[in-house]
Parts: sequence; C-alpha cells; structure tokens
Amino acid sequence: MKIALINENSQGAKNAMICNSLKKVVEPMGFEVFNYGMYTAEDACQLTYVQIGILAAVLLNSKAADYVITGCGTGEGTMLACNSFPGVICGHVEDALDAYTFAQINDGNAIAIPFAKGFGWGGDLNLEYIFEKLFVEESGQGYPRERAVPEQRNKKILDQVKAVTYRPLTEILKELDQELVKGALSGEKFQEYFFANCQDEEIAAAVKEILGL
Repeated sequence: MKIALINENSQGAKNAMICNSLKKVVEPMGFEVFNYGMYTAEDACQLTYVQIGILAAVLLNSKAADYVITGCGTGEGTMLACNSFPGVICGHVEDALDAYTFAQINDGNAIAIPFAKGFGWGGDLNLEYIFEKLFVEESGQGYPRERAVPEQRNKKILDQVKAVTYRPLTEILKELDQELVKGALSGEKFQEYFFANCQDEEIAAAVKEILGL
C-alpha cells in the first residue's frame, strides 16, 4: 500500500513528527509512506485545507496513492474538502477507536486528524495508536462482525451514489481556479512522487498542463 501524508499550513511544523509516527507503524507492515508536505511552517508551498482536498483527490484517483493521511487544526476543514471530490471517502479521526471503526465500517481511503485540538503531551503516541488501528487488518470487514453484511451493502450504495453525484476529476480540475490547483500541486516532492506512481494517463496529462510541463 502506498500511503500519502499531507499537512496543512497551520500544522506544517508537526510534519516530521507525524511522518515518523506513521512510518514507525506502517513500514513494518510493508507499506510505503510518501511525504507530500508541508514539511515546515515556512515551506514555499503553503497548503490550505481546500488545496489538500485537491491534492488528495489527484493522488487517490490516479492511484499514485492508495490512502491519504491528512488533517488540519481541527480536522474538520480538511475532511470536508476531501469529501468534496470524487474518489475520496475521508473520515474525521481523533483516536484509535475512530480509526478502527472508520476502517471497518466505512472502508474509506483517507482520514483527517485534528493536529491542534487536544494535541499536547503524548500526541505522538496517540498518532501511533491511530495508525495501528487504522491498518491493523483489512478494512471493510464490519464492526461488530455480525453487522458486516449491511455495512458492506451501505458502502456499495455510497460508492454508487458518489459515482452519480460527482463529475470526472479531470473536468473538475479544469474548471477550478487554476492558481489554486497549481498551488496544491507545487510541493517540493510532488512531481517526483506523483509521476513515479501515477497510473492514470488522463490525470497525469491534466496535471502536466496545469503545471506547464
């Protein structure tokens, strides 16, 4: 699994700590972590939570990433932005129980964590517990297990609804403010990671056009 980490501008200073906690948990599982920044609070590329939604959608829809770990001060803005796009099911996760139930019941592909709210002593441990429960077993198996069938049915219904209510991502990218989109795709490592892992030629072409490549 390819896991993308994305930090919003107000929480850029925590990137290294978040990345270390994530890698500590998931690399022994055989997963890869791609850190898309922000790497520091002073990065030239300053990502807003709206731009995180754009970046997450590009990564997930192109299969450059299989999962996105992100967040902002409260996690709410990032969750809303991510869920504004097709191909993204993002849960708001504050603790290990949130992580486990979201993975097993909702079977999403992104989480938004509140990196400022209640984030004091032991914050790194809380992140490790979140990541452990998020990826402890295959997602979508249901919780409790006797509820698996209706929960899996509801997830399929949600996927069908999203397929109808959302337009193709390439159309959306072309109609958004191009400077907003370009800013979302201008991180220091974006081109290196994205083009090495992208599996959708149409999205890759749209990205190149936006970035003037």
